[in-house]
Amino acid sequence: MPHKYASLKMRQIRRNPNQPRETFNEDALQELTDSIKEHGLLQPIVVRKVEGGGYELVAGERRVRANELAGNITIEAKILLPEGDAEISDAESFKKAMAENLNRENMLPLEEARGFKKVQADEGGATPAEVAKILSKSVPYVTQRLALLALRPEIQAAVDLGHIGTQAAVQIAALSKDNQKAVFEDWKKGDKSDNQLVHIAYAMRKQEKAAKQDSMVDVKEMSPEEKAQHARAQAKARNDLDEIERMCELLDGIGKADPMELARTLEGQVGKRLEQMERVAAFVQKARFQLRQAKAHADASEIMVNPNAAAPDLVAEADAVLAQLEAKADGAEPEMQAPADADAETERVALAV
Repeated sequence: MPHKYASLKMRQIRRNPNQPRETFNEDALQELTDSIKEHGLLQPIVVRKVEGGGYELVAGERRVRANELAGNITIEAKILLPEGDAEISDAESFKKAMAENLNRENMLPLEEARGFKKVQADEGGATPAEVAKILSKSVPYVTQRLALLALRPEIQAAVDLGHIGTQAAVQIAALSKDNQKAVFEDWKKGDKSDNQLVHIAYAMRKQEKAAKQDSMVDVKEMSPEEKAQHARAQAKARNDLDEIERMCELLDGIGKADPMELARTLEGQVGKRLEQMERVAAFVQKARFQLRQAKAHADASEIMVNPNAAAPDLVAEADAVLAQLEAKADGAEPEMQAPADADAETERVALAV
């Protein structure tokens, strides 16, 4: 897009009402102010000319704020020029502001999500892939951010405050609103890591889907034959794990052996036995992962059984933000916006953790 550079008076610049970034770190803003005082503005802001005179800010909200704090009355600007008779539209201005914030400054996850959603609307219902191309981001990145819009307001606040990671938040966003509340209330007890939250939310989603398909049958509803089969499987699993516990004594003995004496004892079989141990380690890793998933399913079942369980509130900041949101919205919840197809990505994320 054609442009020119000029030094503008601060009073000539209008703030962008559609600024995608809403939160600015005060310490970082002060650091930029100090830098401007010392070295001047190293990167010009981006503006467009508007009707009635003056210029509207396209990119550089943080720089404008810091420049004001530095007491400057002028600022260096890159002025976007229309191509031919076409004016620079609000949608085009917003896209440039989004790209600037995504690539230069740390936006909050939900700020990004709302920005992506607006670009979708401005582009007539663009797909996540089209938004990703416009803003030079990966498709999974855009899809996951958009998924966050399905979160309850209190969880969105916790994500923006950095209390819940985005990977865990994406898993939670796939749940029903009631189960989102249940997992959030359980998380507020303070005994779950972000990694555990990923696994639990993923397990809850699997259980939700299974329940819809009527494939999860309670033991009480089983036939006598099914109960007997369940009891045999239960006994075998427990016996297998007990046998592994006994093997720990053997492994402990090898772990305490003197390496030189062990080499003499094995008489040339060290390499073969090391390969054997590496195979055992691989099986242990797989079994450990399955047990971690089983633990997540057990925790998820417990949470889903008691969706309204009271829990001590350890996130005062999140609740304060929620109170503000509820006051503005008068208790209304945002409409759930599910990602186009998050199941494959959900599976990949859960297995990668």
